[in-house]
Amino acid sequence: MKRNNLRKTFAILVLSLFALSLFTVCAFAEGETVAPIGGGAAVQPDPGAEKPSVLEGIFSGRNLALLGAALAVALPCLGSAKGVGIVGEASSGLLSEDPSLFGKALALQALPMTQGVYGMVASFLMLNTIGLFGTPKELTVAQGAYFIMAALPIALAGYLSAIKQARVSAAGISLLSKRPGELGKAITSAALVETYAIFSLLITLLMVANFPA
Repeated sequence: MKRNNLRKTFAILVLSLFALSLFTVCAFAEGETVAPIGGGAAVQPDPGAEKPSVLEGIFSGRNLALLGAALAVALPCLGSAKGVGIVGEASSGLLSEDPSLFGKALALQALPMTQGVYGMVASFLMLNTIGLFGTPKELTVAQGAYFIMAALPIALAGYLSAIKQARVSAAGISLLSKRPGELGKAITSAALVETYAIFSLLITLLMVANFPA
């Protein structure tokens, strides 16, 4: 049941991002300069044509970049919050039998928190790149969409890996209940899942660092 809910959530996230990207492209298609395939002069949009001013205000390049920064931190934090809760529930049963294992249980519970930290780092770098903490930069729609694409690796991988890591950590809690001295093995197993969150963070940081200003 939990696996089905996770798949549904992931599918909704992917479809939402796809729909947003498609809607943005369609909304601004009329305002772009079109170059004929066979060459020749570019076709400029009719100055007298009605423009979607409301959409231009909502889906501006800067707002799209802010959306990317929001996704980069929101989804990993959601996954971390859910993951910490999963391990916390498992820890409560263990501590009811042996309160002396609180420190070891806390170490396992803290592991899924790191994805939220990764998302915050990526989001902070995005906000700094678009000039939120200094002189604001004027961004085109394409540049704003670039930040959404850059946010996808850490947003999706961070969300899913936090939940998967929490399940491994919860299994580690069960291990501690029978063998309290095996904390190192439990942490190692959970840390392997986090490796892919680190990979996704690196890709996001590389994309933001090489932003074509």
